[in-house]
Amino acid sequence: MATGHNPPPAGGTVAVAAHSLSRIGFGAMQLRRLRDDRDAAVRLLRLAVELGVNHVDTAQFYGDGFVNGIIRDAYRNADRPVIISKVGGDPDPTGRTPLRLAQRPEQLRASVEANLNSLGLDYLPVINLRRADTYPALHEQPDQVIDIEDQLATLTALRDDGKIGAIGLSAVTADLVHRALPAQIACVQNAYSLVMRDDEDLLALCTKEGIAWMPFFPLGGAQPGMARVTDLPEVLAVAERLGVSPSQVGLAWLLHHAPNIALIPGTSNPHHLQANIAAGSIHLDNALMRSLDHAGAHPAAPSPTESLTDVCQPRK
Repeated sequence: MATGHNPPPAGGTVAVAAHSLSRIGFGAMQLRRLRDDRDAAVRLLRLAVELGVNHVDTAQFYGDGFVNGIIRDAYRNADRPVIISKVGGDPDPTGRTPLRLAQRPEQLRASVEANLNSLGLDYLPVINLRRADTYPALHEQPDQVIDIEDQLATLTALRDDGKIGAIGLSAVTADLVHRALPAQIACVQNAYSLVMRDDEDLLALCTKEGIAWMPFFPLGGAQPGMARVTDLPEVLAVAERLGVSPSQVGLAWLLHHAPNIALIPGTSNPHHLQANIAAGSIHLDNALMRSLDHAGAHPAAPSPTESLTDVCQPRK
């Protein structure tokens, strides 16, 4: 999949362990929407790289391996971006939600192997441990309440064995990140946006420790009744002033808010992909940032026990 040129990293770069990643990556979950048009999904992934994306966020439980298979087909040579996948859940197509917790050490090992097989790789550059300690939580079973130290011991052993590279965390609290620091955590993925900012202290901890912050639900609105970044009057005003979309303003605010933030917006639409990447070129001056900071200071976060929607209700 040679592109013939080396585009500049989308939005600049951020360090994730030994990797210099574009600050705008691609979240692959919504490729499930293209199950009936595999060629379109492959083209979208290749377009992302052509536009400067050098990392793709995925999981074996996205479409029960379908998304990983698309990534395998799209990237078959030296132009392959850094693949960031997840463990901690298994597909459950007939269950209450299409994902069930798989937190036990032996399940984490099995999930790493499943990711390797579906992606056609012998090494996963970055693996995130998807916990259920904060929003959006999953319905827990007693045998799925596992100490993070036991899980990190398993992942560290897999890292020592050359199966995985950097270790990240997802859906975690600040306390868990503190406990995980000895394992050399490279990134954290939590729900976070201009309208969902309960994790400011955790973001500050990650910034201090050199841990990349990779928010999901970057525009809010993941649950019915949740605030949406694109509905804020201040966001609409800034978008009109700059001649960009409200979604682009929401993404640009994240990039300006902290230097260790890297975005993984997802879409199944090439025009939306181009717009997401263009958000990395938007400049927000101090006055605009103050306006946006104030706009997002007060909306309440959803309950951490609400049902999972990042795998149930894909958006856009």
